[in-house]
Amino acid sequence: MEFSKLLSLQDNGVPIYVQLRDQIAAAVGSKRLRPGDQLPTMREVAVELRIDLNTVQRAYAELEREGILTMVRGRGSFVTEEPPKRDRRTELRAFAARVAAQAQAQGIAIDDLLDALKALRSKGPMGSRP
Repeated sequence: MEFSKLLSLQDNGVPIYVQLRDQIAAAVGSKRLRPGDQLPTMREVAVELRIDLNTVQRAYAELEREGILTMVRGRGSFVTEEPPKRDRRTELRAFAARVAAQAQAQGIAIDDLLDALKALRSKGPMGSRP
């Protein structure tokens, strides 16, 4: 699979490195990228997506800090063999912070976002609780 097909970068106020980081993390979470998979070099990603190399480096570095990627000098970047052990509450707070930042970047008030999430819970397909 062509790596760029995993990604959909938007001009929506959310920094490109954040979009890149979140989409790679989502691909790992959904198993489209599996443990041990090698990612394209940072330079290849930058050229393919027509973005600055520093942007890709920042996204890869954050993914490494989060334990999602392992970078091996001279060999490349790989999806970590063992997923990082994280506290679910910590993970949820980090996810909420990313969503809130994206909403803010798009001019959406937090209260409006909360209302929309509550409406999804009560009406949407995800609305029923087990």
